[in-house]
Formats: sequence, C-alpha cells, structure tokens
Amino acid sequence: MNNDDGPRRPLVLVGVDGSPHSHHALREARRFAGLLGCDIEVLTAWQFPLMVEPTTVYQWDPADDARQLQEASVRDVFGTEEPTGVARTVQQGQPAHLLIEASRHAELLVVGCRGHGGFAGLLLGSVSSAVAAHAHCSVLITHIEHVA
Repeated sequence: MNNDDGPRRPLVLVGVDGSPHSHHALREARRFAGLLGCDIEVLTAWQFPLMVEPTTVYQWDPADDARQLQEASVRDVFGTEEPTGVARTVQQGQPAHLLIEASRHAELLVVGCRGHGGFAGLLLGSVSSAVAAHAHCSVLITHIEHVA
C-alpha cells in the first residue's frame, strides 16, 4: 500500500488490554512480525462504562488510562528491547469492532484467547471469537496454559 510518505511496511496488528493473555499476544506479534518482515501496531480500545456517576466523568480520563495501560504493557513485554516499527493506537469503541476495522490494513491480527472482560471460565473470549469470524486478514489467537 502506498501513501504520501512512500510505501508502507506490512503490519501485524495486536490487541492489548493489559491482561496476561494480551501480553502473550504481544510477544507472539513480535515473533511473527520478525518472521514476516512487518511493523507492529498495538491497538488498545476503551469505552465508557454503561453507568457512570456524573462526578466521576469529570475526574476520570479513560483514554489516558488506556494509554498508560498500553505503555505499561509494551514496557512489561519488551523492556528496553522494543523493536523498531512499533506504532501505538488508543481508540474509543468496542474492541472487536475496532480490531476488525483495523485488520483491513494488516497482514496478521494477533489476540489473546481471553482478556479482562467476560466470564473467567470461557475458553475463548467474545473479542477473539468475533475477530476470528470477521477479520479482513489472517488471525492468530494465542493461548497460554498458566496465567500468573
């Protein structure tokens, strides 16, 4: 794909929500980006809760919280060895929808099998199920046996 800045490198897109499963997905995204010669885009989604007290809205910046969570996740996974070509995106919206839309420009989408939401007993989360069914590129759903 070409843009005004010249040719873009292909992307490995990875969804990160701060969970151990998303950290594992970020590690796998790095591995596959190296194998495929791709850059990495780390996408973190945020939403306002359905019920928020009006005073809380003035004191809380969920976008900033999401940015901080994303930065902490990247730092935890890569440490001082962050690969070149890592882009970070923080967007408001439903995670599965945002990942599916962003997958239009990716070679591979990587997500953990479960994130912070949902029921702990589910083997495959709603986001990973949705992106597996609707993404515009290949999808890798990562699994880890034991979460610390």
